[in-house]
Amino acid sequence: MTPDTPTPDTPTHSARALGYRMPAEFEAVEAVWLTFPHNPDTWPGCLEKAQAQYEPIIEHCRRFAKVHVIGRDHPWLTDDSWIRDYGPIFVTRPGAAAPLACHDFIFNCWGAKYEPYAHDDVIPQHIANLLNIPIWRHDLVLEGGSIEVNGRGVVMTTEQCLLNPNRNPHLSRTRIEHRLHEALGTSHVLWLPGGIEGDDTDGHIDDVARFIAPDTIAAIQAPRSHPDHDMLERNWRVLRAARDQDGKPFNLVPLPVPEPILYDYPPDPLGRTGLCPTPASYANFLIVNRAVLLPVFGQKSDDLAIQALEQAMPDHEIIPLRAEHLVVGLGAIHCLSMHQPAV
Repeated sequence: MTPDTPTPDTPTHSARALGYRMPAEFEAVEAVWLTFPHNPDTWPGCLEKAQAQYEPIIEHCRRFAKVHVIGRDHPWLTDDSWIRDYGPIFVTRPGAAAPLACHDFIFNCWGAKYEPYAHDDVIPQHIANLLNIPIWRHDLVLEGGSIEVNGRGVVMTTEQCLLNPNRNPHLSRTRIEHRLHEALGTSHVLWLPGGIEGDDTDGHIDDVARFIAPDTIAAIQAPRSHPDHDMLERNWRVLRAARDQDGKPFNLVPLPVPEPILYDYPPDPLGRTGLCPTPASYANFLIVNRAVLLPVFGQKSDDLAIQALEQAMPDHEIIPLRAEHLVVGLGAIHCLSMHQPAV
């Protein structure tokens, strides 16, 4: 169905027409939604180690916001733990009768790469029912990790992902932009070329560039010897030339990259076999009110990433959390969480 098609649980106008917008992650957060790692195919040979690295995420989120852990607090079935991509995308309109609402986009497991995913695809409906909030159910394939907003009108994404034929091949760039604006309340799209090696999502933005303020983007840069150097340099050229919704340039904060982390995957249902790269990225952090949960990997570059964010976000507590086992599943802290904005 289209976003404007009325159903019993869908408003009859687009979110933007009703005055809703998607707040930036650095704005106030009411709660964090999590799905505890449970799929052994996702973390072959290291599920227990990944679970051990996930527990501190829960603990630290609870210091700064409410926490909902699916599988513990709620009995809904899930196929995997990447709630950033299959969870609800929240929008707000303070002062309205329903100040909080959400979107339910199609989740097709990053271009139908893996199965099953039917349980994950309906999680937004479960959460909307629990919170008793309006929900738009879309016929657009879109994952939460593929978009970033500055809360003022800009949505940032990658061409590699949103223009990939395994997502919405029937839609042009212009139509995709229109659909984003109608859902998120934005007015300007910042397109970066692509993502990093080891990322099976086809270039999610949350592994390469993140808004940390309305006018500031933290983005990873790699040395010439690094396999991601060329793509990240292409991204940086776009970022340097980019303008915000008011025509002003962005402040750019460079983040380092860790040395490539390879994992020896046994033959598994996900198609990975042998020594493969993991998408280890310092950009995959989660902002929860005055805290930043930063994935680190036991490398010298960890300290550089911590220092960069401490200088760029002096009012936040930068909390480094080890994630070298989590990224075996091909994602980290941001991928494994979904924030619910405060209203």
